[in-house]
Amino acid sequence: MTRPETDTAAVLKAAQDNLWLHFTRHSSHDVAKVPTIVRGDGAYIYDIDGKRYLDGLSGLFVVQMGHGRAELAEAAAKQAQDLAFFPLWSFAHPKAAELAQRLAELTPGDLNRVFFTTGGGEAVESAWKLAKQYFKLVGKPLKHKVVSRAIAYHGTPQGALSITGIPAFKQFFEPLVPGSVRVANTNHYRADEITGVPGMTPEQFGRWAADQVGKAIEMEGPDTVAAVFVEPVQNAGGCFPPPPGYFQRLREICDQYDVLLVSDEVICAFGRLGTMFGGQKFDYVPDIITCAKGLTSGYSPIGAMIASERLFEPFKSGTAMFAHGYTFGGHPVSSAVALANLDLFEREDILGHVQRNEPVFRATLERLRDLPIVGDVRGSGYFYGIELVKDKDTKQTFSEAESERLLRGFLSNALYDAGLYCRADDRGDPVVQLAPPLICGPKEFDEIESILRSVLTEAWNRL
Repeated sequence: MTRPETDTAAVLKAAQDNLWLHFTRHSSHDVAKVPTIVRGDGAYIYDIDGKRYLDGLSGLFVVQMGHGRAELAEAAAKQAQDLAFFPLWSFAHPKAAELAQRLAELTPGDLNRVFFTTGGGEAVESAWKLAKQYFKLVGKPLKHKVVSRAIAYHGTPQGALSITGIPAFKQFFEPLVPGSVRVANTNHYRADEITGVPGMTPEQFGRWAADQVGKAIEMEGPDTVAAVFVEPVQNAGGCFPPPPGYFQRLREICDQYDVLLVSDEVICAFGRLGTMFGGQKFDYVPDIITCAKGLTSGYSPIGAMIASERLFEPFKSGTAMFAHGYTFGGHPVSSAVALANLDLFEREDILGHVQRNEPVFRATLERLRDLPIVGDVRGSGYFYGIELVKDKDTKQTFSEAESERLLRGFLSNALYDAGLYCRADDRGDPVVQLAPPLICGPKEFDEIESILRSVLTEAWNRL
């Protein structure tokens, strides 16, 4: 249903004149109206003119259960009538307590303590602060540094941004929080370039990449390193899955040096990889999980830092306090929506659905390998990246100017105009990222492949 013409004009003018969009070059809207989405239904979204698009990114890796789920909206409305707001500052409310218990039952190991935030960046920020204070309380006050991976994105707050490995996102906000160290990521497609050793098997590369973390800890001094932050599948750069054995070796290294392993699952938790938590997909148990996004399928904002019981021990007695919190952390409405969302996961066997359909999704995207512009197809679950190259044989990538013309000058708009909302990105080498709602199946996969094939073919012809 389209809005009345006068309404449409007013909304578009307000978007143009008053709205400051996130991560957006506003110059791109000088001569074109701001794309404006007014509603969603299942795997599809509709713009202000009534045009339909397949949501190939789940909003922003968020809308696991699809758009327009009445159960989630109703859960929010009911809770708002009962208790619209109360903070978790020395008080509890039923929905936050129930959600914390539910999450503790779903997490691996003894990750039983749930500290609520309103989003993923806040969860990462909370994890670093906890790591620092924990080691001070247990008599290791020098442990404060963190190790993370090249090109990895961990959020925009000052601490989370320091952990982020994308220089262009950081340079305007420096100086940032000191103590963040970078190591190689797990992009096996580029392993020859990353390691300088040609022809490594995935297993050899996994061992090498994990060992770089150990070397970084040694270089900084084990007595100064508090935590290692890694995503199960790294988002920025284009969906890098871990090579076999990587996380098992990483767990050994963290245990050896008494360093906390933080699994940043803001994207990878809640079914995105076919498991409730990303670490379960790759058989490792972290000390802390950070999560957000899919916990409510985006119907209300919430995030969480979920910590091992041993990290809570120093706070159980005496005067110790984690002097940290957020006004809206664990919001009653968001907590109620999260519980309803988890109910839907169980009722509709969403994890089983993703596990059954992951091979179909992968095989459908793999069909694009016959295109000369497609160098690599990688990912896990419902979370995939397609790396674009100039030369498949040599894996030659595009120059900065070519990438600018390819991604922003053509691909982003062309994919959207063709009816597919996804991400064309160059935080690293140029990639197209796909993360459709978890309710999708072969029909939507075929639609994604068909649109990509058409647009990528045209992109290559333009080159």
